[in-house]
Amino acid sequence: MSLLKPGATFLLCWGSFAAFGQANRIQDRNHIGWYVYEGDHQISKRWTLHTEYQWRRTEFLTKPQQQLARLGAAYQLRPRLSVAAGYTNLITRPYGDFPTADTGVPFPEHRSYQDVQLSDTLGRLGLEQRLRLEQRWQGQLAEGQGRTVQSWEYQNRIRYQLALTLPLQGTRLDPGEWYLMAFDEVFLSFGRNVSKVFNQNRIGAGLGYQVRDNFSLEGLYLYQITQHAEDEPVSGLPVFEFNQGFRLGISYDLTLAK
Repeated sequence: MSLLKPGATFLLCWGSFAAFGQANRIQDRNHIGWYVYEGDHQISKRWTLHTEYQWRRTEFLTKPQQQLARLGAAYQLRPRLSVAAGYTNLITRPYGDFPTADTGVPFPEHRSYQDVQLSDTLGRLGLEQRLRLEQRWQGQLAEGQGRTVQSWEYQNRIRYQLALTLPLQGTRLDPGEWYLMAFDEVFLSFGRNVSKVFNQNRIGAGLGYQVRDNFSLEGLYLYQITQHAEDEPVSGLPVFEFNQGFRLGISYDLTLAK
């Protein structure tokens, strides 16, 4: 099965590059450390249960940023093509010099999502493309009432990710072997409640170790560019976060089918 045409990839990534054309903007730079668990648990020949938890910190570890929990299900349509859907719960705490909310307390977000994922190979190089649609409900907190949510703002977002994996000790990745990996993911917002189309871009690259067929460890350098949905209220300038740090991941899959 062929990869997506380069033109389609270019259109999806265009918003990422267009964001850098703004001469006047506020830059908020943070050091981040993300700690990630993922598991894809086979429940039948074609169905897989996805579980995920992310503990995201700033100043690498000492200050909170976000907590993310995700539960979903994937169906294998073809050997290299799968579709998925699920639910994500996200808690964001104020961080950085220009936090997205000035309430001083965490605010919640609920998401539903739908995926299409395509796997392919180019020699020894493994390629995975994922196109994800998200429906987001972001909690709007009542001023001076702590974590009380007074309303929910709905937004849509589309994400495109290209991930590459290169075995270092052979033509295929086997248990007990190291590999290189890299990814780029672009996030674009759309819909009635969206004022900024470009949402964020994430780039990561690093080293992984395949402990067993169902167990791997990864350490990546992570660079994240995020545009806030609202401009800075005093200057009226757009706010961009330039966050860099690392992502440490554990992937552990179980076979739940009889």
